Amino acid sequence: MSYYEERMEQDLSTLRNRVSAVAARIQEALRNSVHAALTGDRVLANKVILGDLAINREIRDIDRICHAFVARHLPSAGHLRFVSSVLRLNVELERVGDYAVAIAREMLQLSTPPSGSIASDIELIANQSGRVLEEAIHAFNEGNPDLARGAKAMAPQVDATFRKIFEDLLLEGESKARPIKDLFALLVILNRLGRVSDQAKNICEDTIFAATGETKAAKVYRILFIDRKNSSLSQLAEAYARKAFPDSGEYTSAGWSPASQVDPTLEVFLEKNSLDGAERRPKPLDLTVDELGRYHVIVSLEGDALPHLPAVPFHTLLLDWDVGAIPEGLDTERTTALLEESYKNLTFEIRELMEALRGGGAS
Repeated sequence: MSYYEERMEQDLSTLRNRVSAVAARIQEALRNSVHAALTGDRVLANKVILGDLAINREIRDIDRICHAFVARHLPSAGHLRFVSSVLRLNVELERVGDYAVAIAREMLQLSTPPSGSIASDIELIANQSGRVLEEAIHAFNEGNPDLARGAKAMAPQVDATFRKIFEDLLLEGESKARPIKDLFALLVILNRLGRVSDQAKNICEDTIFAATGETKAAKVYRILFIDRKNSSLSQLAEAYARKAFPDSGEYTSAGWSPASQVDPTLEVFLEKNSLDGAERRPKPLDLTVDELGRYHVIVSLEGDALPHLPAVPFHTLLLDWDVGAIPEGLDTERTTALLEESYKNLTFEIRELMEALRGGGAS
């Protein structure tokens, strides 16, 4: 190994060790903040808050080392990807540190430590998020993309737990056992613990990029079009979206009072406009909140859909589009004319939506 290669390896080793050390300190801060919240340990909460200042200084110093490494060695390929990933990792670790501080600060606002189901909920989501973070950091330290993919696959369980815990918090509020300010503090604590797994997923992406050069694939959005009967407009929207943006989304449609069959006039219209290919039969809108949570966007094409949904999941966007209703009982000619008008409106709205979700290159 040449002197230059030896020096570069020494600098890389220093960088890896510094990253590993600060990640360990952040994990400890997160554990301490949760312990303080569960036990009411104000001394430990203050220690977390003050300790974050040193963590932030260390992260800034690691940033400086990364930039100095690039200037000194002009790295390429794998080494450049690693340094680039460390710079992103620093941001994600700093945010986890901020979450620990937020948990500690909110603990100091509580009138009494959490107990019963809320305490169990905090412990559960803290353990789940902490495990995902631990595995993600381990994968990064090892430079192992397979470990990173495994850690990333664990993250959705945290989202499911958070939804369940939110319901417990609502029950706590309805019981009026705690002051309102306590409920807000507990919500922040639970939210920050849930967000830890989001940052862990990002760390997994950094690991995969550093090890393989693979970048995160463009997101594929799941979109549900709904109306009353699922026999006309929602079917038309689904068919057009499938044809125009096959790589950008997964599309389906449903109705809250589905008809027995698709409108025959629509069948002819779809064939005429080369929009066939999807399975065309009315489907019932009988999804649970968790099942609705799979969709990134729900589009109602027939007024307010809220009365027909059990709830709108937190991460799901509900849109109401006024694209022109098609009354029942019209003759074929009039129905076709209204379909033409609605189709023009739908193509515009769907294109606007997909370009907002995926950018101008949506396809």
